[in-house]
Formats: sequence, C-alpha cells, structure tokens
Amino acid sequence: MAFCLKLLSYFTPMSFFDQYELKNLNNLELIAKQVVEGFIIGLHKSPFHGFSVEFAEHRLYNQGESTKNIDWKVFARTDKMFTKRYEEETNLRCQIVMDVSSSMYLPDVTADSGAPLNKIKWSSLAAASLMHLLRKQRDAFGLSIFSDEVKVHTPCKSSTQHYKLLLNHLENSIKEAKEEKLTFASNALHQIADSIHRRSLIVIFSDMFDRVEDPDHLFAALQHLKHNKHEILLFHVVDKSKEIDFEFENRPYMFVDVESGERVKVQPNSVKDLYVKKMKEFEQKLRLKCLQYKIDFVTADISEGFKPILQSYLIKRSRMN
Repeated sequence: MAFCLKLLSYFTPMSFFDQYELKNLNNLELIAKQVVEGFIIGLHKSPFHGFSVEFAEHRLYNQGESTKNIDWKVFARTDKMFTKRYEEETNLRCQIVMDVSSSMYLPDVTADSGAPLNKIKWSSLAAASLMHLLRKQRDAFGLSIFSDEVKVHTPCKSSTQHYKLLLNHLENSIKEAKEEKLTFASNALHQIADSIHRRSLIVIFSDMFDRVEDPDHLFAALQHLKHNKHEILLFHVVDKSKEIDFEFENRPYMFVDVESGERVKVQPNSVKDLYVKKMKEFEQKLRLKCLQYKIDFVTADISEGFKPILQSYLIKRSRMN
C-alpha cells in the first residue's frame, strides 16, 4: 500500500532553479561506463571506426581496399602494407526520465514535514544539474515525463536552446497542481523503451510506486529498457522516514492516497510492523532485480538533499572510469 499523497514561455526566468547553484558540480564528468553511440566528437568511446584523433591499431592491408589509411612509414620499414584504424570518440546520449505522478509531490513542503524539498523538486534539481553537466561536455540529452502515460518525450540534443526548453518542462512540472495523477510506471517505461532507438544512458527519477499490483510488470519494463544495451541509472526517490520507515506519532491519522483519493483512518503503531516489512521487501526486490539486470540503483532519500547524493554518485562513477 503506497501512501503517495503548459509549457512555459521560452524566455520565462527560471525562478525556482535560480535559487540553487546548479554549477557546483562542474568538475565532475559524467562519463558513460559502456560504449555509446552519438553524433558529435566528445569524451565517450564509440563502437564506430573512422576519422579521429585517436589511433586504435594496425591491420594488414587487403587488396582492393582504399589506400588512404595505409601507414607508409611502416611500409618503408617492413615492406608490408598495414592500414591504420582509428577509434572515433563521440558524445553520450542521455535520456532523463521523470515521474510526475501525484506521489512525487509529497511531502507537502508547506507543512511542518521537516523536508526542505519534496520528491518532485528533489528530482527536478538533480535532473537540471545532470543536464548542466551534459551540456558542458557537449553531450546530447533529452527528457521524458510520465505519470499514467508519457506526457513529454523530447529527442536528445545538446544546444542551449534545448537546455532551456527542458528546464521549462521541469519547472512546469513542479508548478502543476497536486491533482490525482495515477502512476503506471510499467506502461510508461515500455513506451519510452520503444521510442529510444540508439544506445543511451537512461536516468530515471521515480519512487517506483505503480498502480499495477504485480511488481513483475514493473521489473519487466526495466528489463525492456536494458534490452537494447542501454545503460540504466535508477534514482529511487523516497521520503525514507515516512514512506519506508513509517515514522509517525502514535495518534490517529487520516491517510490519503493522493493518486486515487482513497482514505483510511488508522493508528500508526497498529500497522507499522506490517507496512515496514512490505515496503522493505519491495525495496529489496527492486534492488536485487536492478543488480540482476545490471542497472545502477541509487536510494535517494530527499531528506539528505540532492547535492550530497548526486555528488557522491558522480564521484563514484569517475573513480570507476
């Protein structure tokens, strides 16, 4: 049981994002762990071979091939013809996937919740920071926004104009009313998987609460994303104290499922043990499935702030590469 509580003008000031220093992650390079395709010469390895500044290897010349890549210096020394093969360096393509269902608008930061950001604001700030890094590296990035279905899906580009457009999409999502927007993450992720045809890094920000009761549907959608050899990074965005540990005072509460409107009055201590058990079982199963599919899984507790979690992960990636 999950107690999950228009495009703006192109030149609208980024009032929400301007409150935060998005450039403080500039020195960290988001380098893909696997070979990726792309258009522009950049930082990341490509499986394609062609003209490039980076030499890969020599191989014997086969009669009938073009002579433009023959290494004549080697021919002069050995009297044998070898061609040079180069390894192209190309930019990363990154699709940022954002869950904007009603559960992502919790907690209500206007109330005394103790959290400086709710889940949608945490995710939007982290996504904007990643886009800033990608733009700095001349990498291409796109944005997909979903709740019960895919609401926005942009292609990957690296221009400043595109960057501003995506920030507008993010800010627009933050300002949306907390209407009853259901989560069908499994359906949306299948749609997104079908729409991305080139190998990419896919970064997902979601609490992974799905209206489909069988979690295997959600795991199948993650497997579908991985099927085309995409690299997947899942930020599991949660308010750990409330949604996982169920830390409430022992007094009657009226809990409202903000996605369906269903209400239930309950004394927290009477259901806490069962609730915590079920939530931790789901989280553990999700973590194990990500490990099985070779998906990077990051628990993002919003109470820790977006900078420490994002910086910690990027530093880890840079050391791995």
